[in-house]
Amino acid sequence: MSIHRMNVVHRDLKSANCLVNKHWTVKLCDFGLSRILTTRPMKDSSSAGTPEWMAPELIRNEPFTEKCDIFSLGVIMWELCTLSRPWEGIPSVQVVYAVGNDGQRLEIPEGPLGKLIADCWAEPDERPCCQEVLSRLQECEYELC
Repeated sequence: MSIHRMNVVHRDLKSANCLVNKHWTVKLCDFGLSRILTTRPMKDSSSAGTPEWMAPELIRNEPFTEKCDIFSLGVIMWELCTLSRPWEGIPSVQVVYAVGNDGQRLEIPEGPLGKLIADCWAEPDERPCCQEVLSRLQECEYELC
């Protein structure tokens, strides 16, 4: 995500905020909750994000970096692998508690993206950067086709 190179954190990355054109190029929209990182990690007292896609550190109102977007990207990849909506049928308040306090995650799908999704849901310092996610997606491209 080139926004991270500009020190911008989206904070509400979800499938509904990903626009795809006829050439399959993805563009992000809805930057209303985004922040420019002035320090690393950054603290912001305002609530941000959609619970089903939010990183635990955002749920807990803890300091965050661009790695909160990587967590959300993992949820989007989960959606693409399972063709399901995350936490479907579970009230948002329960999702917030489960992810933020209990450390629960969606069931990791089998297949070439499973390990990458799991890594995106690791602790913030252990999550891959955007460039690593892209490299790993390119590595498993042929397995997906």
